[in-house]
Amino acid sequence: MKKDGAPTASASSSDVPTVAADTSTEPGFLPGDMNRRSLLVRTGGAVAVAGAAAALGPVGGALAAPPAPKRVTTSSSSPLPSAASVLADERALTDHEVMELAALLQAGEVSAVELAEEYYARINTLNGPFETYADNGYYSAFIRINEDIGLSAARAADERLAAARAGGPAAPYLCGIPMGVKDSIAVEGFPAQDGTNDFLGNVGLEDATAVGRLRALGAVPLGITVASAYSGVIGGTFAGNAWNPEYIPGGSSQGSGVASAARLAAFCLGEETGGSIIFPSSCNGDSSIKVSQGLVSVAGLMPLSPGYDTIGPIARSGRDASLILNGMIAEGPDPFGDPQTLAIPRGYPQLSLAPRIGPKPLAGVTIGINKTDWMTVAVEKEGKKTTETKQGVDPQSTYGPEYLAAFDRLCTELRGMGANVIEFNGVDFLNFEESANPYFNNPIVLEEIDGVKISPSSAILNPNRYDFHYTEAPEAFAKTRPEAQAKNLLKNFGAVPPGGTERTWEEAIKQQKMVTEGARREGERRRRLWASNYKAAFDAAGVDFMVVMSVADVLPKRAESETYKSRRNNQIANSLSFPMVSFPIGFNSINMPITAQFKGPRFSEPQMAQAMIDYQARYPEWHTAAPPDPVLPKTTARTLSKKQAAAIEGEDPSATNDPLVAMENFR
Repeated sequence: MKKDGAPTASASSSDVPTVAADTSTEPGFLPGDMNRRSLLVRTGGAVAVAGAAAALGPVGGALAAPPAPKRVTTSSSSPLPSAASVLADERALTDHEVMELAALLQAGEVSAVELAEEYYARINTLNGPFETYADNGYYSAFIRINEDIGLSAARAADERLAAARAGGPAAPYLCGIPMGVKDSIAVEGFPAQDGTNDFLGNVGLEDATAVGRLRALGAVPLGITVASAYSGVIGGTFAGNAWNPEYIPGGSSQGSGVASAARLAAFCLGEETGGSIIFPSSCNGDSSIKVSQGLVSVAGLMPLSPGYDTIGPIARSGRDASLILNGMIAEGPDPFGDPQTLAIPRGYPQLSLAPRIGPKPLAGVTIGINKTDWMTVAVEKEGKKTTETKQGVDPQSTYGPEYLAAFDRLCTELRGMGANVIEFNGVDFLNFEESANPYFNNPIVLEEIDGVKISPSSAILNPNRYDFHYTEAPEAFAKTRPEAQAKNLLKNFGAVPPGGTERTWEEAIKQQKMVTEGARREGERRRRLWASNYKAAFDAAGVDFMVVMSVADVLPKRAESETYKSRRNNQIANSLSFPMVSFPIGFNSINMPITAQFKGPRFSEPQMAQAMIDYQARYPEWHTAAPPDPVLPKTTARTLSKKQAAAIEGEDPSATNDPLVAMENFR
């Protein structure tokens, strides 16, 4: 059964009370020490406050911070292009990257209000009906907008920009830039429903920390982008692909992936637990960054799996994504909102916004092609189309012909830019010895609770959810809602007690609460060890980061989503706490984008983002291409496949991003 729901998100954690040390011996607490839960925000009334990650989380403060990433240098003192060069470009205003729009705004060549109105015009023309958690026949990228809030923020940005031009304090580069925000991330004044009407009535009381930091820089919130139901479906169910709405958009941050690529927003925020930023970016040809756990605060997020969840930018270029990420981490750790942010290394640099000069900008960088990775591919069994995982085979042997050709070309281009691109062997995901993979999908049972087997991952994620009021928050919310809505929330957050037949809130809380501290610590030890093992494989081969393809063949149409090839180890980067960047590298024969990703050790974002920027400076034709505006139907919506419909209803466990459900499927 699907268990991939998330409690209501309403606020960041500015209202966390001061709590004395708790010496409770209740399972899940640290005897004689401050318990983790006491550090986190608490449920308040009908609307829960989601504003913190699990204190001392799986890879949090107990893990020694790695050395600060290598600093990069560029030849330019200002990363912005000249306003004159942007004005000379014949592309439409909304086709420009954030950095180009910033140049126009800073020079006064366009106002923030004019820019917001341009995007609202596109949204109102191409998005289709709002508040529709279904295929509305159009792009369906935004689930809701609020022009009053957006234009008010734009007017404030114009005042700030005008004051800067008059000699006042400089305006940040993001001042006046319009953005969309995923339906699971709190924005003050907007409903936050995480892809489902089951959370109807949940409204953001204040901005999530990441949103608040961007709004403090003057970013303009246009509205909320649609998410898969409960952020749980990786293929995408509601939106249409930016390049052809008949094709899947990728999920669960599907609206953010579509809106950025389709020029409905200058950039968007996505959230990832297991591929939910990288996969829609791959499907729509965005440039994005899935950050290391702890680099960006997740305070104010409707959580799916605390300790795995991340918030990151989805944009049109690597330099845009880097600029946005700099804004979200500018104030550093958020210890009460997300204690994992305490692991950010001292001296963590701002990401570069400009390419390195010279013919060999990637000289000295070693990029690995992992030959022990695995793919999920389309197969036909007994006359039915399905998928299966290919383990122990060369991953590139499973790529579709056009995608393999693009991958090989990319590797040649990276070598031409000075990179050392080599094959290496990573970790064997089916070797569950401590020397390889003691954590991910490891079938070992650490303990049992009421007959429920506790694996290393559930030993972490269950108590993390308890710390986070993961079940108590929607339980309190459900008590204020109509019967049908409350029933659906219980279906997604409750658990069936031993010998019982009906889900209860109490059983779910019990299973989260009763994990012993010993099992939790062992799970955390195994997770850190697994990350160390993977990093050791990089070090043994001299690899800085690796290059992969998350989507390895032509996307299916939306009624065929069970048949496509993809790199479906989506949760591995989040389980490892490793970052990824995604960027387009070409187009296939039906004019859909082909993308690649870099994946590297925790906190290697500056190095990978720099390589993405360097590549895009050399080969700009891929990320600057804009999809043609589609001719959209005016009345009928497209038909979803049975698998997509089952995923929306929570009946298809294979579609979930929830790592605990994935673990049970593996068992």
